[in-house]
Amino acid sequence: MRFMPGARTHWHRHPLSQTVFVTEGVGLCRRRGGPIEVIRPGDRVLFEADEEHWHGAAPNRLMVHLAINESDADHDVVHWLTPVTEEEYAGAPAVD
Repeated sequence: MRFMPGARTHWHRHPLSQTVFVTEGVGLCRRRGGPIEVIRPGDRVLFEADEEHWHGAAPNRLMVHLAINESDADHDVVHWLTPVTEEEYAGAPAVD
């Protein structure tokens, strides 16, 4: 999935986890209650089952990632939550 600069998902969670592999650019991710993390090509991010989080591009950089999501007959792939506010996103560390 490709995110243009500043684009990001809504807050969401995956009942059976999600793994994100960054392949290009510079991205950001955040787990509910945690700091915003900078992610770069080669980084692997594991979001545990039902861990609320978001991910997307840095404000001035695009980001491309491959996401692997688990599901089965008893679990949806994703539960979408509220949008990430500009205030929440503005807390990102500076990215070069």
